[in-house]
Amino acid sequence: MNEKWWTNAVIYAVDVERFFDSNGDGIGDFKGLAQKLPYLSELGVTALWLLPFYDSTEGDNGYDVTDYLHIGAKYGTLDDFLAFLHEAGAMGIRIIMDLVVDHTSNRHPWFEAARYAPESRFRNYYYWTRHPPVPTAGNETLFPGEESSVWTFEPIAGAYYHHRFYHFEPSLNIHNADVRDEIKRILDFWLAFGVSGFRLDAAGRMTEYPGHDDMDPGDVHLPLRDIFRHVKSLDESVMLVGEVDTEPEEVTHFMDGSQMDMCFNFFLNNYLYLALATGKAEPIMRSYRLLHGKLQSSQSVNFLRNLDELDLTQLTDEERQAVYKSFAPEEGMIIYNRGIRRRLAPMLGGDIRRLKMAYSLLFSLPGTPKIVYGDEIGMGEDLTLEGRNSVRCPMQWTAGRNAGFSSSPKRGLVGKLIRRGDFSYKNINVENQRASPDSLWTFIRKLVALRRNAAVIGTSDFRPVPVDAPEVLAHSYENQQEQWFCVHNLSGKAVQCIVRLEGAPDRKLDDLLTGRAYPVKSGKLKLKMPAYGYLWLSCSYQMLS
Repeated sequence: MNEKWWTNAVIYAVDVERFFDSNGDGIGDFKGLAQKLPYLSELGVTALWLLPFYDSTEGDNGYDVTDYLHIGAKYGTLDDFLAFLHEAGAMGIRIIMDLVVDHTSNRHPWFEAARYAPESRFRNYYYWTRHPPVPTAGNETLFPGEESSVWTFEPIAGAYYHHRFYHFEPSLNIHNADVRDEIKRILDFWLAFGVSGFRLDAAGRMTEYPGHDDMDPGDVHLPLRDIFRHVKSLDESVMLVGEVDTEPEEVTHFMDGSQMDMCFNFFLNNYLYLALATGKAEPIMRSYRLLHGKLQSSQSVNFLRNLDELDLTQLTDEERQAVYKSFAPEEGMIIYNRGIRRRLAPMLGGDIRRLKMAYSLLFSLPGTPKIVYGDEIGMGEDLTLEGRNSVRCPMQWTAGRNAGFSSSPKRGLVGKLIRRGDFSYKNINVENQRASPDSLWTFIRKLVALRRNAAVIGTSDFRPVPVDAPEVLAHSYENQQEQWFCVHNLSGKAVQCIVRLEGAPDRKLDDLLTGRAYPVKSGKLKLKMPAYGYLWLSCSYQMLS
C-alpha cells in the first residue's frame, strides 16, 4: 500500500446534494454519486473530497452538524454510502470526508445538554463566559454584515457562548480531552468503513482558546497532535488535510509532521490570482520565496477555487484591489470585504485560452491539485443567490431538462440552475464537452493523466528557471529518468522569450501536450509564447546519452 498516496493524487471536491439526483426528489444523493463514478473515473481523478453529509440543520451547507454518526436522510442511507464507497474503491478512487469538529450546531445534543445542565460534563464541551471579552484584532466575526459578534447570549444557560462562524455554530473546546475522545469515536466510526482521509475544517482556528486570553493553555497544538496520533495509530495511510488559511510564518506551526499530512495552500492561491490579474509571473515567484522552508510540496494542496468565497486576506489592500478590479468589478461580486463570490470561468471571461492556461498552471505547480465539481466544464455562478451559494449551483450534465441533474419538477430542486447567459446549462454541460476534442473538459482530462504520470511534481521543490520576460513563468522538475520544464505565459499578448537552461546540452524537448519538439541551443530555449500559452516540455536522460 502506498502510505503517502496523496502526493500523487488528483482531488475532486463534491457537494453530494448538488451533483446528481437518483430518485427525482430534486436533491443529489449517494446513489446518484455512485452512478456518476464511471464519469469521475473517466476524468481520471483519484480522490473525492465530500462536503459534509451528516445530519444537520442546514443553516450552513451542512457545516452545522447535529449528528456525526448519521447520514442526512436526503443523501440516502448508510447502506447507500457503503455501496458507493465500495464502488469507488473498486475504481481506484479514494474518499476524503469533511471532519467538522471546530464547532457543532446549536441543536446538537451536546450543546442542548450544555445549556440546560451547567454542571454536566457537556458544559465544558464549549466556551462560555458571563461577560464576553472586548473584541480584539483577530477575534472579530468571520461574517461581517451577517454576525455582529463571536459571542452570543444563551438565555437558558444565562451565559455567552463562543462561535467563530455563525451564531448557530458554537465552538467546540477541543482543548478538553473529553471532546477529543468524542472526535476519536467519530473517526473510528468512519474509518471502520474504509474512508481514506479527512479534511479538518477550520483547522487553522482550532488552536485558539477564546475567552481565556489571561490563561496559559500550554501547547495549543496539542489537540491537533492528539487527533493526528490517534488516526496514524490506526492506519498510517489515512490522510489528514487541514484548512489553514494563514500567513507562512503561522503555517509552519501546523506543518511539523505531527498534526496533519497536508494543508490547503491559501497563500499560493492568493498570489495565483494576483498573477492572473496582473499578467505577471512575479507574484507566484514571491509566494514560493515566502513559503520556502515552511511548507513542503508534499504537504501542499493547490487549488484555484473552493465552494466558499475566494478569500484574499493574504494579499495587501492594494493587491486585493487589483484582483477585485480584474475579477470582481461589479457591486455584489465581493463578500465580507475580503473575497469574491464567483466561479473561475466567469472571472476569466469564459476565455477558453485563459482557462486552459490557468488549469495547466495549477497542475504544473509542486503539490497536489484539487478541482471543484463543475470546474472541468467551466461552470459559472448565479450572483442572485445569497452569499456563498452563488458558486453552489447544481452540476450541469446535459442541455436537457434540469441540466440532467434531476427529473424533479423545477421548483423541487435543491438549488437554482443557471438557465440564462453564456454559462447556462444549455451552453455549458458535460455532454457537449465530452464530445469536443477542444473543450475544457477534454483538456483537463489530459492534464489529470499528465499529472498522474508525473509523480515527481507532488514531492519536488519549486525550481524556477530564468526567463527574460516578466509575463512568463518557467520552472523545472527532474528525477532519475527525465527532466520536465513547464512554461506559462500569464498575459493576454504573445511574448517572445528566452528560457535559460544553463549548462544544458543541445537537444530537443518534447511538448507532452502537443508532441511538438523545441530545440535547446547553447543552453537557451527560444520561444514565442502565444497569449495565455503553456508548454509541458520533457526530455529523458536516454536522449542525452
